Amino acid sequence: MDFIRTDGKNKDFIENCRLLDLDLDRRVGKKIKRDKYKQYNQLDEIQEAIVVYDNHQAVGGGAIRRYDDENIELKRVFVHPKYQGKGIGSKLVSLLIEWAVELGYQKMILETGELLAESCAVYKKLGFEVIPNYGPYVNMPESLCMAKDLSGKDAIPEI
Repeated sequence: MDFIRTDGKNKDFIENCRLLDLDLDRRVGKKIKRDKYKQYNQLDEIQEAIVVYDNHQAVGGGAIRRYDDENIELKRVFVHPKYQGKGIGSKLVSLLIEWAVELGYQKMILETGELLAESCAVYKKLGFEVIPNYGPYVNMPESLCMAKDLSGKDAIPEI
Protein backbone atom coordinates (compact mmCIF):
# COMPACT_ATOMS: atom_id res chain seq x y z
CA MET A 1 0.00 0.00 0.00
CA ASP A 2 1.15 3.49 -0.83
CA PHE A 3 -0.14 6.46 1.19
CA ILE A 4 0.34 9.59 -0.95
CA ARG A 5 -0.03 13.14 0.33
CA THR A 6 -2.07 15.41 -1.93
CA ASP A 7 -4.90 17.95 -1.61
CA GLY A 8 -8.65 18.20 -2.08
CA LYS A 9 -8.32 18.74 -5.83
CA ASN A 10 -6.84 15.28 -6.45
CA LYS A 11 -9.18 13.32 -8.75
CA ASP A 12 -8.70 10.06 -6.83
CA PHE A 13 -9.47 11.82 -3.53
CA ILE A 14 -12.61 13.38 -5.04
CA GLU A 15 -13.76 9.98 -6.32
CA ASN A 16 -13.10 8.43 -2.89
CA CYS A 17 -15.33 11.10 -1.32
CA ARG A 18 -18.07 10.28 -3.84
CA LEU A 19 -17.83 6.60 -2.86
CA LEU A 20 -17.92 7.60 0.82
CA ASP A 21 -21.16 9.51 0.26
CA LEU A 22 -22.71 6.53 -1.54
CA ASP A 23 -21.65 4.25 1.31
CA LEU A 24 -23.10 6.61 3.93
CA ASP A 25 -26.35 6.89 1.99
CA ARG A 26 -26.58 3.09 1.94
CA ARG A 27 -25.67 2.63 5.60
CA VAL A 28 -27.44 5.49 7.36
CA GLY A 29 -29.47 7.32 4.72
CA LYS A 30 -32.74 5.72 5.78
CA LYS A 31 -32.28 6.93 9.38
CA ILE A 32 -30.56 10.29 8.89
CA LYS A 33 -31.29 13.08 6.42
CA ARG A 34 -27.75 13.52 5.13
CA ASP A 35 -28.38 16.60 2.95
CA LYS A 36 -27.75 18.91 5.90
CA TYR A 37 -24.13 17.64 6.07
CA LYS A 38 -23.19 18.56 2.48
CA GLN A 39 -22.22 22.12 3.34
CA TYR A 40 -19.68 20.84 5.90
CA ASN A 41 -18.06 18.35 3.51
CA GLN A 42 -16.96 20.65 0.70
CA LEU A 43 -13.52 19.82 -0.66
CA ASP A 44 -12.45 23.32 -1.77
CA GLU A 45 -10.87 24.18 1.61
CA ILE A 46 -8.94 20.91 1.93
CA GLN A 47 -5.21 21.52 1.55
CA GLU A 48 -4.03 18.24 3.11
CA ALA A 49 -5.34 14.88 1.92
CA ILE A 50 -3.93 11.37 1.63
CA VAL A 51 -4.95 8.85 -1.01
CA VAL A 52 -4.22 5.16 -0.43
CA TYR A 53 -3.14 3.13 -3.45
CA ASP A 54 -2.85 -0.60 -4.02
CA ASN A 55 -0.89 -1.22 -7.24
CA HIS A 56 -1.69 2.30 -8.52
CA GLN A 57 -5.42 1.88 -7.82
CA ALA A 58 -7.00 4.23 -5.27
CA VAL A 59 -8.53 2.19 -2.43
CA GLY A 60 -9.07 4.83 0.24
CA GLY A 61 -8.39 8.32 1.43
CA GLY A 62 -8.93 10.97 4.05
CA ALA A 63 -8.08 14.57 4.84
CA ILE A 64 -7.49 17.17 7.50
CA ARG A 65 -8.80 20.73 7.38
CA ARG A 66 -7.97 23.72 9.54
CA TYR A 67 -10.78 24.42 12.01
CA ASP A 68 -9.09 27.25 13.91
CA ASP A 69 -5.55 28.20 15.02
CA GLU A 70 -5.24 25.25 17.44
CA ASN A 71 -7.66 22.65 16.04
CA ILE A 72 -7.64 20.65 12.85
CA GLU A 73 -10.59 18.57 11.70
CA LEU A 74 -10.39 15.04 10.34
CA LYS A 75 -12.54 14.82 7.21
CA ARG A 76 -13.79 12.38 4.56
CA VAL A 77 -12.04 9.20 5.72
CA PHE A 78 -13.07 6.15 3.69
CA VAL A 79 -11.55 2.82 2.71
CA HIS A 80 -13.23 0.82 -0.05
CA PRO A 81 -15.21 -2.13 1.38
CA LYS A 82 -12.93 -4.77 -0.18
CA TYR A 83 -10.01 -3.28 1.77
CA GLN A 84 -11.74 -2.66 5.11
CA GLY A 85 -10.71 -4.64 8.17
CA LYS A 86 -7.04 -4.77 7.16
CA GLY A 87 -5.72 -1.86 9.23
CA ILE A 88 -5.61 0.55 6.29
CA GLY A 89 -8.01 3.02 7.92
CA SER A 90 -5.99 3.02 11.15
CA LYS A 91 -2.76 3.63 9.23
CA LEU A 92 -4.42 6.38 7.17
CA VAL A 93 -5.73 8.23 10.24
CA SER A 94 -2.38 7.80 11.98
CA LEU A 95 -0.61 9.43 9.02
CA LEU A 96 -3.12 12.28 9.03
CA ILE A 97 -2.48 12.76 12.76
CA GLU A 98 1.27 12.84 12.05
CA TRP A 99 0.72 15.50 9.36
CA ALA A 100 -1.39 17.59 11.75
CA VAL A 101 1.38 17.42 14.35
CA GLU A 102 3.91 18.53 11.70
CA LEU A 103 1.66 21.51 10.97
CA GLY A 104 1.67 22.47 14.66
CA TYR A 105 -1.94 21.81 15.63
CA GLN A 106 -2.77 21.07 19.28
CA LYS A 107 -5.94 19.01 18.82
CA MET A 108 -7.68 16.98 16.13
CA ILE A 109 -11.47 16.98 16.12
CA LEU A 110 -13.93 14.96 14.07
CA GLU A 111 -17.61 14.30 13.54
CA THR A 112 -18.99 10.83 12.94
CA GLY A 113 -22.08 9.00 14.11
CA GLU A 114 -22.87 6.21 16.55
CA LEU A 115 -24.38 4.28 13.62
CA LEU A 116 -20.85 4.03 12.18
CA ALA A 117 -19.58 1.62 14.82
CA GLU A 118 -16.49 0.50 12.87
CA SER A 119 -15.30 4.08 12.43
CA CYS A 120 -15.92 4.87 16.10
CA ALA A 121 -13.88 1.81 17.12
CA VAL A 122 -10.93 2.88 14.93
CA TYR A 123 -10.98 6.41 16.34
CA LYS A 124 -11.13 5.18 19.94
CA LYS A 125 -8.26 2.75 19.29
CA LEU A 126 -6.20 5.70 18.03
CA GLY A 127 -6.84 7.76 21.17
CA PHE A 128 -9.87 9.87 20.27
CA GLU A 129 -12.40 10.56 23.01
CA VAL A 130 -16.03 11.61 22.76
CA ILE A 131 -16.56 15.35 23.29
CA PRO A 132 -19.66 17.57 23.25
CA ASN A 133 -20.79 18.26 19.70
CA TYR A 134 -19.01 21.30 18.30
CA GLY A 135 -19.74 24.00 15.74
CA PRO A 136 -22.32 23.02 13.15
CA TYR A 137 -23.03 19.68 14.86
CA VAL A 138 -24.25 21.12 18.19
CA ASN A 139 -27.93 20.65 17.33
CA MET A 140 -27.51 17.36 15.47
CA PRO A 141 -28.18 14.58 17.99
CA GLU A 142 -27.26 11.89 15.44
CA SER A 143 -23.73 13.31 15.29
CA LEU A 144 -20.96 12.05 17.54
CA CYS A 145 -17.94 14.30 17.95
CA MET A 146 -14.51 13.20 19.12
CA ALA A 147 -11.13 14.79 19.78
CA LYS A 148 -7.52 13.80 20.25
CA ASP A 149 -4.78 15.82 21.97
CA LEU A 150 -1.83 16.29 19.62
CA SER A 151 0.52 18.03 22.06
CA GLY A 152 1.90 15.02 23.97
CA LYS A 153 4.61 12.53 23.11
CA ASP A 154 1.92 9.89 22.51
CA ALA A 155 0.06 12.02 19.94
CA ILE A 156 1.03 9.85 16.97
CA PRO A 157 -0.26 6.32 17.50
CA GLU A 158 1.99 3.33 16.79
CA ILE A 159 0.44 1.23 14.02
